[in-house]
Amino acid sequence: MDELLGIGEVAARSGVSVPAVRYYETRGLLTSVRDTGNRRRYPRTVLRRLAFVSAAQRVGLSLEEIAASLAELPEGRTPTRADWTRLSRSWRGRVDARIAELEALREDLDGCIGCGCLSLR
Repeated sequence: MDELLGIGEVAARSGVSVPAVRYYETRGLLTSVRDTGNRRRYPRTVLRRLAFVSAAQRVGLSLEEIAASLAELPEGRTPTRADWTRLSRSWRGRVDARIAELEALREDLDGCIGCGCLSLR
């Protein structure tokens, strides 16, 4: 049987807080089993799922969108490289739009620095 990790170890290895791990589980993004002491235990594959969740959040996806992406995978499977490529391709437009928005904001800031209006328009 694969080694199961405690919630603290999952949090430490993934860089996600313990409360966030619990929250993601309540949202259906992660699953755990309970040991005889009723403590959550996670398979190692949860680390890859958490990396996927973190990357998707950085792109700007909501937890609902992330859950929908993960739901496209066979039950409980960790995203593979092919899955990542397919799913992340659809996020590219969102990233490009954010970059364009930030570049426009930078231009507005440069203009406001010169005039002192602080309107960002």
